[in-house]
Amino acid sequence: MMKQLTTFFWVSLFATSSVFGQKSNDFTRIDSLIHAESQKPFNGVILISQNGKTAYFKKQGYSDLEKKTVLKDDSQFVIGSVSKQITAVMILQEYEKGHIQLHEPIKAYLPELTQGWADSVTVHDLLCHTHGVVDFNKLSLFPAGSQYLYSQIGYEILSDIVERINNDSFANLSLKLFRKIGMNNTFHPESKYYKDLVKSYNEDENGVLIPETEKTKYAPAGGFISTANDLLTWNDYLYNGKLLQQSTFDLMTTKQPNAVRNHPIFGETSYGYGITVDTNNDIQQLGQTGYVPGSVCMSFYFPESKVGVIVLENIAYDADNIKETFFYHTAILNMVRDNLSK
Repeated sequence: MMKQLTTFFWVSLFATSSVFGQKSNDFTRIDSLIHAESQKPFNGVILISQNGKTAYFKKQGYSDLEKKTVLKDDSQFVIGSVSKQITAVMILQEYEKGHIQLHEPIKAYLPELTQGWADSVTVHDLLCHTHGVVDFNKLSLFPAGSQYLYSQIGYEILSDIVERINNDSFANLSLKLFRKIGMNNTFHPESKYYKDLVKSYNEDENGVLIPETEKTKYAPAGGFISTANDLLTWNDYLYNGKLLQQSTFDLMTTKQPNAVRNHPIFGETSYGYGITVDTNNDIQQLGQTGYVPGSVCMSFYFPESKVGVIVLENIAYDADNIKETFFYHTAILNMVRDNLSK
């Protein structure tokens, strides 16, 4: 069904005279896509920005399907692996303060760890998924730094390091960061201060939407709660030198050795610290997809044009086919890329 919608969408989305045209009808093809009659309609929020300002914003559908509660501008979503860049920034800020070294074994910061891998796995390895740790109580799958394996547990360990350095909980420390930069609707899930978290749904094998009740196990890797507008603020701060020094930001956005993944949506994908780094067609694209059961998210940024693409959805269609699950997200992202390449 979704593939049938694609044909009309692979044409120019924006006015060719600039990245974004001045008239609202420059975005009619996105409107056509998400308004098209479908058994699997888009249910979420889309925000496209340029120069830190919203160029296109659309919310469609419900935060609660049973109650028919419509989405609001600041409806909150679990943002999945988009969370990792937040945790990465918090680690890198400690690096800038001289509190950690990126290539120091993590046992230097968490001396209670008795596992053998704690003597070889470094902060750098955790940031770019080259540590091979899949369980606290098991051996690493490969020597640190030698291979790539996408990991949630690595970011949990990073949050433990941040907590130890600051003698405070990761939930409190992240909340302080969010409030400092004006992300007033973004929370660590343990904070319990959020009020507008959407209800999320998974499509079962019979096409029935089932409310998701399972909580994300590793919040620093995939459990932060945010809004499209707050992610716009995050992108502005991160990509315009307001969170990290330029040299540190360059480390974060550099393709790291052996940090290459066969991504289920994008194919061969390179990683920096907490984000993917795509330079295909000479266009630098930074950011991340985020998926947890019932929540399908994406936040990408194009530094040269200062264009951001944020798509948050609280229905996971076709969960056994992740490309289809991200159908709306990748359709919009690809058309932005296509326009930027002209």
